[in-house]
Amino acid sequence: MITKNKENKGQIQMVSLEQLVPEDHLLRKIDNLIDFSFIYDLVEDKYSPDFGRPSIDPVTLIKLPLIQCMFGIRSMRQTIQEIKVNVAYRWFLGLDFFDDVPHFSTFAKNYKRRFEGTDLFEQIFTQILYQCMKHKVVDTKTFFVDATHVKAAANNKKATKILVAKKTAKFFDEKLNEEIDKDREEHGKKPFKDKDDDNGNEGGSGEDEGNLTEKKVSTTDPESGWFHKGEHKEVFAYSVESASDRNGWIMGYTIHPGNEHDSQTFPAIYEKLKSFNPEMIVADAGYKTPAIAKLLLDDGVIPLMPYRRPMTKKGFFRKYEYVYDEISDSYICPNGQHLTYRTTNREGYREYKSNPRVCESCPYLGRCTNSKAHQKLITRHVWEKYIEICEEVRLSKGMKEIYDNRKQTIERIFGTAKENHGMRYTQMVGKEKMSMKVGLTFACMNMKKLVKIMELRETLNSCFA
Repeated sequence: MITKNKENKGQIQMVSLEQLVPEDHLLRKIDNLIDFSFIYDLVEDKYSPDFGRPSIDPVTLIKLPLIQCMFGIRSMRQTIQEIKVNVAYRWFLGLDFFDDVPHFSTFAKNYKRRFEGTDLFEQIFTQILYQCMKHKVVDTKTFFVDATHVKAAANNKKATKILVAKKTAKFFDEKLNEEIDKDREEHGKKPFKDKDDDNGNEGGSGEDEGNLTEKKVSTTDPESGWFHKGEHKEVFAYSVESASDRNGWIMGYTIHPGNEHDSQTFPAIYEKLKSFNPEMIVADAGYKTPAIAKLLLDDGVIPLMPYRRPMTKKGFFRKYEYVYDEISDSYICPNGQHLTYRTTNREGYREYKSNPRVCESCPYLGRCTNSKAHQKLITRHVWEKYIEICEEVRLSKGMKEIYDNRKQTIERIFGTAKENHGMRYTQMVGKEKMSMKVGLTFACMNMKKLVKIMELRETLNSCFA
């Protein structure tokens, strides 16, 4: 049996920090692949060249939260404690044995004084992504888009309720209104007046009581949103919308309140993806709206979205059982009767109604409608043809296999971020700080992926050498 001599703890040896960091350590591999010197150019205008005392190295400053996100450390205070005793962290930051580790409040103060209100961390994410793309590992032809919710740092009981205007408009409003007016004129209807004119509000400053809805707002973090879906617990949360390629590289992200629907927030993430000139965008059924379909198809992008089950009561005919006749611009019901055009509403849907006198004696009335007036109503969006094209794409050969890749790409990214990088909830308050956390986390995930890909490439090259 061997026992250790505790007196050896005071032994002095000649050793360098470089020797103590293993060759296969993750941070060493990242430092070999990623050049962080671009940070100096990004923050140059935030520092004075002549005045003030010498600052902490900007690259060292940015690497502090990178380490926190990389290893899923809960707080900056705990990160600093880890750096004090971890030689690999010191080496990555450029600190030697005797350099003082920055105080845990250093990054927060620099953020407040220098970086707040800027897109610095999104630029850092983008620059790291471009360095990954230089290794020719990213495919920009097909993108997978989805959103996940992150619990906000907000007490559910500390909230207030306010009245806000209902959001009838999502996006594409101007074009949709033009299309509605054009469609009404083609059917002999008058264009709609402005809502302000209808309500008698000449200046538009007043609000119709019927156009207001009650909204729950957190007093701790007002920029978060009250999220509730299915059996999920009701919480204040943020929605993180992101896109990946078919290999699982994160291509972009946006942050929104948790109560905003994916179809409303899509234009923001799509605007970032357009610079890559994608050929196809794959998304779930929540994105399958006429406006999104038109937006993509008009830009020459193929939309791949799944079948969306009609919200029809059990025992009633489904909408697809009513056949649209383009020549007569009417729907034909299962009994062979026509539902004719009546009007186009403000939401952009044409309304087709049946003849109640005919329906009254129809044997299928019980499976068609429970309307007291015995009248069936079917709606068709003015951009319905774009949804029909989406259906043709979905049913094309090979599309099912492409859609199934969502599980290995964007859904896996969200799972990894929550499990390994502390994104189930956030301690950041405010949309801007939340964006910083997500940008640095996704940058770390891309760097870790680059390390694995390059290791695999080296292994394959050595095998076939």
